[in-house]
Order: sequence, then C-alpha cells, then structure tokens
Amino acid sequence: MMLLRTCITLLILVALAGCGGPRAVLGLPVSATGTQPSALVPIYVATTRARSDNLSLPYSAQRSRTLNFAKFEIGIPQNHVRGRVEKTGRVPDPRRHFSARSYQPLADRRELIRQLDTSLAQRAPENREIFIFVHGYNNNFADSIFRNAQITYDYNIKSVSLHYAWPSGGALPLYVFDRDSALVGRRGLAETLEIAAQTKATRIVLVGHSMGAYVVMEALRDLAMNGHRDVLNRLGGVVLAAPDIDIDVFQSQVEDIGDIPRPFTIVVSQRDRALGFSRFLAGGHPRVGSGSDVLMLQKKDIGVIDVSDIDGGRHSVFASSETLMDVVNNDELMRSLLRDDRPPPSQTMLADGASVMEGAASLMIFLPAHIIGGMVQAVGGH
Repeated sequence: MMLLRTCITLLILVALAGCGGPRAVLGLPVSATGTQPSALVPIYVATTRARSDNLSLPYSAQRSRTLNFAKFEIGIPQNHVRGRVEKTGRVPDPRRHFSARSYQPLADRRELIRQLDTSLAQRAPENREIFIFVHGYNNNFADSIFRNAQITYDYNIKSVSLHYAWPSGGALPLYVFDRDSALVGRRGLAETLEIAAQTKATRIVLVGHSMGAYVVMEALRDLAMNGHRDVLNRLGGVVLAAPDIDIDVFQSQVEDIGDIPRPFTIVVSQRDRALGFSRFLAGGHPRVGSGSDVLMLQKKDIGVIDVSDIDGGRHSVFASSETLMDVVNNDELMRSLLRDDRPPPSQTMLADGASVMEGAASLMIFLPAHIIGGMVQAVGGH
C-alpha cells in the first residue's frame, strides 16, 4: 500500500511540474566568438535566491535573507517557436537554445532604481512601464528567467522587464519545500514592489504564475498589513495565471488586502491537470486557477479569462498559446482587462457578463462586477 501511494505521489509531482524537459542552464560565461542569437531581451532581476559561484546558475535554490540584484541579457534562439522555451541542460547553442549573453550583478537597490530609470527614459512615453513576472513551482533560476524573456519577446512587451525569482527548489519532489519558499519569498517581492514604486515608471504591471501567484497575493497582503498603501496604489494591473491558491485562502488574502489593485485579472482553466493534482494533494479543496467559482471572483471586482478551450487549457497556456498571443497582441483585450476600460466593440457581451473575442470564439472573458454594473447603468440610461 505504501509503495502504491509513493507511485501515485510521484505521478502527481510529474504532472505538477512547472516545466518539462532538461533543467536549463544559462550558458555563462559567454564565448567572445561564435553564433549569435536572433534577438536580445534585457531582464532586470531581484531575487531571494542565494548567490552562487557557479556561473551556469549564479543563483541557487538556497534562501537568502536579503535581496540580490542583477541585469541579464537573454538571447532568443534563431529557431525560436512562439510559446516555447528552447533549452538544454548542457552548454546552450544560441542558434537553438535560450541563453544568457551578459550578466551584471548590481550592488544595491539604489543601483537597480538608477538603471531602471535609465531604461524607462529610453522608451517612448507610453511604454515607460515596469513589467514584473513571478514564476511558479519547480523552476531553477535559468528556467524562470528564460520564461520571463519568452513572454516579454512573444507578447511584444515594450515595458522594462523586472524578474522576481523566489527560491524554488527546482525539483519534482520539492513541492512542499517550494510552498514554504513561496512564503519566505513574499517579503522579497514586497520589497521589489517598493523599489519599483520608487522609479519614474508611469505604471507597474505584476504577473504571477501558478505558485508564484501565491507569492504575489502574500506580498500584496504584506504591503497592506504594513500600511504601504502608497506602493499598492502604484500598481496599474495585477494578473494571476493559473493561480495555485486554495479558494478560502485567496478570499482571506483579498479581505486582508482590502482595496485590491485594479484592474485585477485571473486566468483560469477547468482543464488544468496540474491544478487538479494540486487539489488532490490538498484533500480535494479547489484551487482558484481551476475556475470553479468565477462568480465569487467577479463580485470581488476581479476579471476572469477562461482559457479552458484554448490550446488544451494547459497549466502554462498563458505563456505558450499562440492563439492567446494573437488575441492579446491586438491590444483590445489588454485595454479591456489591464486598463480597466469597458470592453471594445468587437466583443460580444453575454448575459452573465462574459464576452467572446472575435477570432477566438473559445476564449471566455468574465468582466468585473463594477464594469458590468457600469454597462447596465449605461444601457438603462438610453
């Protein structure tokens, strides 16, 4: 019986894996000669991972009590396919694999703020924003920063990308370790948000995936409970993709935060097998990312994107789906859900406040209650 339970647990952990294939390495130090990638994506880093002397992974799975800062340039391979992170556990080939092309440790938060402000000033006024990505379970440092670079590149994000890396163990059996590390990492993300709020960014967008969404909610709760409402007010959008959070825990977090940053959007899928197994590990209690209580989320003024029928509704569909990229890159969905506007004319409204984007009929959008209420009032006024 014990052997059977062990086998089942191992299968669950495999299904919960945040990324398949080999464990990625950065590919540092970079050779002065050789093949070049097709594009470079600059990524700033704040991390509660401990520094390592191993340049292939300069930040380990060990937990640091203080934040470490750096700037990387990540090479996009010549054979890149949208939605994929082409990686290897050996020395990466820039033609075929994501790779780090430069690495600059930053001394302290003042240096990070200075460099962020410099990068913001080099952008057009409408793009002077900071995009913060928080990775999920079972990621080593290279896995997570490569995913950030892939999202930035494939979604054509013109903001300054700031990666928050919490100390995931980067191994299948370490789900509980990662859960504990998520709690350890919340203060580091709260401090990262404080740093971003001190820059000249016009807007800060925060995105958390899977267990990283738990880190996001705990960091927002930490800021609210410690009276840092000024930092929360600097957030111009929060997105939780496939959040691996117990529904009751999430409602408690929202209550503690109080006035949540707006717009606030959650990407859910009823076909997310990873969250299904997470629910099994939690004794059958549903996860927010499974989309089992959309009405509750709407009542809390949270928008919901249901991707159950988009490219299989996989756990990482938000980052890997070309269909979703095409929809978001038309800028209408972004205006509707990330800029708190009313839905654009090309959306067909449904009676329950859901809508369908033209060109992606299987994508369901459930608008927050305050937008639905405004639309009802507008209709009633005609």
